[in-house]
Amino acid sequence: MQRTLIVEDSDTFRETFKDALCRRFPAMDIEEAKDGTEALRKIGIFKPGLIFMDIRLPGKSGLELIREIKADHPDITVIILTDYDLPEYRTAAGQGGADDFIPKGALNLSEIAAIISRLSV
Repeated sequence: MQRTLIVEDSDTFRETFKDALCRRFPAMDIEEAKDGTEALRKIGIFKPGLIFMDIRLPGKSGLELIREIKADHPDITVIILTDYDLPEYRTAAGQGGADDFIPKGALNLSEIAAIISRLSV
C-alpha cells in the first residue's frame, strides 16, 4: 500500500485531488496537510513514500519544504503540483530535490498513475 501525503493550502484542490487518487488507487493510504508545519508533523507520524506538494504554501514555501524533507527523508518521492509553471520555480524545485514538477493546468491522472506505478515496482 502506497502512503501518500498531499500538501496543499487550497481545500478545494486538495479534496478534489484526493478523491481522484482514491478512485484510481483504492488501496492508497492518503493524508492531507494545509501547510508546511502540518506536513512536517505528518511526515514524522505517517511516514509517506510519496508527497504531492504545492510551491506556494502558508508559512514555509514548498521550495523550503523540499530541502527539509529531502535532508531528513531522501527516500520520499516529492512531486510539485503548482499553478506557477515558471522556469525559476522548476530549477529551484529540481535543485531542492523534487522528483517531478507538474503544472496543475497540465495535471493528468494517467501521468500521475504512471509515476505511482513506477514507484510501486
